[in-house]
Amino acid sequence: MDSEIQRIKDWLQQRQIAEVECLVPDMAGTARGKFIPAHQFLSRGEPHLPESIMIQTVTGAYSDEHWDLVEPTDADMILKPDASTLRIVPWAREPTAQIIHDCYTMAGNPHPLSTRNVLRKVLALYEAQGLRPVVAPEVEFFLVRKNTDPDYELQPPAGRSGRSETSRLSYSMDAVAEFEDFVEDMYEFAAAQQLQVDTLIHEDGAAQMEINFEHGAPLDLADQVFTFKRTVRETAHRHGMYATFMAKPMLREPGSAMHIHQSLVRVATGENIFSDSGGGYTKAFLSYIAGLQRYTPELISFYAPNVNSYRRLAPEIAAPINLNWGMDNRTTAFRVPHSDAAGTRVENRFPGADVNPYLAFAATLASGYLGMQRGLEPGQPHRGTANEEDVGVARTLEEGLRHLQDSPEIIEVFGELFLRAYAAVKLDEFEEFNRVISSWEREHLLLQV
Repeated sequence: MDSEIQRIKDWLQQRQIAEVECLVPDMAGTARGKFIPAHQFLSRGEPHLPESIMIQTVTGAYSDEHWDLVEPTDADMILKPDASTLRIVPWAREPTAQIIHDCYTMAGNPHPLSTRNVLRKVLALYEAQGLRPVVAPEVEFFLVRKNTDPDYELQPPAGRSGRSETSRLSYSMDAVAEFEDFVEDMYEFAAAQQLQVDTLIHEDGAAQMEINFEHGAPLDLADQVFTFKRTVRETAHRHGMYATFMAKPMLREPGSAMHIHQSLVRVATGENIFSDSGGGYTKAFLSYIAGLQRYTPELISFYAPNVNSYRRLAPEIAAPINLNWGMDNRTTAFRVPHSDAAGTRVENRFPGADVNPYLAFAATLASGYLGMQRGLEPGQPHRGTANEEDVGVARTLEEGLRHLQDSPEIIEVFGELFLRAYAAVKLDEFEEFNRVISSWEREHLLLQV
């Protein structure tokens, strides 16, 4: 760690950094932490944060199980900086650095409620087998007009023509050009932070974009997605708009996903274990897919973590609703794209754009790992339109959490305490949402039931 600290110190001094953002991804995948003057960051030692921030809901509340999940004294966590995540903050007014920290207990052990530590634990399972997962996320988001009153529906922003989109413009070059200034600044900020963003396309929705990341190591990509979301929101603010990663922000628009392409390579040789010497699919690949099918119903709340998420997982809106897999079939949950042998992979299409990337990666990789370990076998690949079949996954957050701790192997991988904490936080959010009476209920039930 001393060499890491020296590396950080040299980096900060070379760039004359004035302030450091010490960041921790919380349960929802949003940034918690501290601003610390650079000279104090270097001299003060490792920063601390109360461990209770890991079990706050998105509304800032705590569940009734709060004190059963953390120390009654609300003890601190030790934050240890990860030098590989050191980046400039390109939108800051003065030279500012950001660095993602790992969380440890006061006894020096990895903190069990840290979502980054959960992903590390899953990756260690692969490392023990001499395997290295490779992932490539595709992240969708909407640009919307500024909306300071939550009672009003979101609307697409005006582009450089002064007009808002009103039609489906998937892959439209002109539609992207409407927001050229935003796109250029977003790429500039991404480059300044060494985010490996690749292709940008216009998606199906009005002012809906998708960014593809280059494939790479899961922890690094999770850090990049975590950073990218902040970057897009900051860029949108500069252009008088909001950017939202809600899974289903608007009634008449499609949802936003974070599809995850994934493969496995042998550390010793670099070969993709999903493809055999003849270019066919290996037993490991089919068992991996079977693991996705087997454990997704239990882990669906990691792919759909918010009450809004389940509005996207609905029939006829281009999102998966059952556990089918298929060959280059975008209507299935688990799609195997056409590729050469080295590029053999499976795409998990369940995760929404609103996921915590650390947990979404951990869930999909853990599912595939358990499928291989247990030698599971998938059904036949689906050849029709899969979203015309019956719904096979939860339709509410509460239902999605109901079976989270059913399997001993899932408990072993994620940790009983973490699963209890996650369920407590998300159930509290569900109950708070459930207390809100919607306009639909007032319109259709007020005088008719």
